[in-house]
Amino acid sequence: MGQQQLLLILLGIVIVGIAIFIGINLFRANAIEAKRNNVTNELVNLAAMAQKYYLSPQELGGGGRSFVGWDIPSELKITANGTYRREFVSADSIVILGTGNEVVTGDDSIKVRITVLPTTYRVVIVN
Repeated sequence: MGQQQLLLILLGIVIVGIAIFIGINLFRANAIEAKRNNVTNELVNLAAMAQKYYLSPQELGGGGRSFVGWDIPSELKITANGTYRREFVSADSIVILGTGNEVVTGDDSIKVRITVLPTTYRVVIVN
């Protein structure tokens, strides 16, 4: 009877250990996905600002049908979710890279790139 009870206790410990391991991995994956969504949402907000600049006349402080001259507002370059920088700017498009502060594996962090055109944008999840 003693061996059977020890075996059941050992089996219980193994099951609890596996459940804890799975729970930690699910929590981490959910945290990474939430951070990726937050970075994407902030990039979409920046894309809307860039499109507004593009469509506004130069007399009103806009680009007059050009993205040249638009920059990310200084208070939005570094946020609680990550950092943002322009990678490419031309008259008819702009590319912004958002790097999240949540580490995925090792020293790889979340990276999302958005290409902004005058009326549309395209989001690419790099990592």
